[in-house]
Amino acid sequence: MTPQFDLVGTVVADMARTLDFYRRLGLPIPPGAETEPHVEVTLPSGVRLAWDTVETVRGFHPRFVPATGSPRMNLAFRCADPAEVDRWYAELTAAGHHGELPPWDAFWGQRYAVLHDPDGNGVDLFAPLSAD
Repeated sequence: MTPQFDLVGTVVADMARTLDFYRRLGLPIPPGAETEPHVEVTLPSGVRLAWDTVETVRGFHPRFVPATGSPRMNLAFRCADPAEVDRWYAELTAAGHHGELPPWDAFWGQRYAVLHDPDGNGVDLFAPLSAD
């Protein structure tokens, strides 16, 4: 069998704050999950997103050290239209989340913005500039 892409996992310092960020983006995170050491959700595409606390990962890998520095990969969320990119960026930054790059019209034909989740992971918001 060829390996199948199935899950994106991240390690978090503050589960409650991280899950609040992703709930605001509409992910179906169950109530009460913020008290769990491991949380996963399955997206409509079948791909899963998972979050583990640093303590959980250290429980099975005692020498684990969380990554530092800039993100090397981003999660990207498609918005309905350019105004939605602006709205979500404004809402998330107003809630105290880090806005890395404010919305702009990218040369590749999308309205684009970049935020960081509470652990510094890149999160992109995008929408086509035209209805084509």
